[in-house]
Amino acid sequence: MIKAFFVDFYGTIVYEDGEVIKKITGIISETGNTDERSEIDSFWWLDFQKMFTDSYGDGFETQRALEERSIRHTLEKFGSDANADELSNMMFEHWVKPPIFEESKEFFEKSPIPVYIVSNIDTDDIRKAVEYHDLKPAGIFTSEDARSYKPRKELFELALRKSGLKPDEVIHIGDSMSSDVKGASAVGIRALWLNRFGKENNNNVDSITNLLEAIDKL
Repeated sequence: MIKAFFVDFYGTIVYEDGEVIKKITGIISETGNTDERSEIDSFWWLDFQKMFTDSYGDGFETQRALEERSIRHTLEKFGSDANADELSNMMFEHWVKPPIFEESKEFFEKSPIPVYIVSNIDTDDIRKAVEYHDLKPAGIFTSEDARSYKPRKELFELALRKSGLKPDEVIHIGDSMSSDVKGASAVGIRALWLNRFGKENNNNVDSITNLLEAIDKL
């Protein structure tokens, strides 16, 4: 019997920071040594992803720390004199006041079972964003709590332990095939891929196009 939803936050309940990232890469392009934004995007993402993957346990660092360092690396790589603190703050401002998807509040109101947020973003940022949108989750579990990022198992295990739930009593919903679907599935949690934008479902994963459809899966 399913007793609760675990739900990712950015990209699932609220919008990701894609538009902010476009603005930041635009500034780096205008102030640096390349006109190719794709080069900036690629370097920034790979640099961040390497640090992100290595960040767990005693070596754990918050998302804010990782993003600040990856932005500084990117500015250095492309010879930009843009202010790293100002660029970082653009991203952090989005994290605490992100635009919300149209049906998200209705999902929280209509869900017949508790909804827990399970997110890779830092605890304080998530709590501010939840308060900003007046959402009422049953609990919030973050990578900062677990000192580990999805898709590693520690965050999911923490959420199960703190909520008192077993893997077969939970459905996890998220927009990332790697972090959410593969991460949850690896610890025995049923996963729903939130595919809002019609991406190709190459892995035949159980998917939904909006959060309200998850209720019909119970």
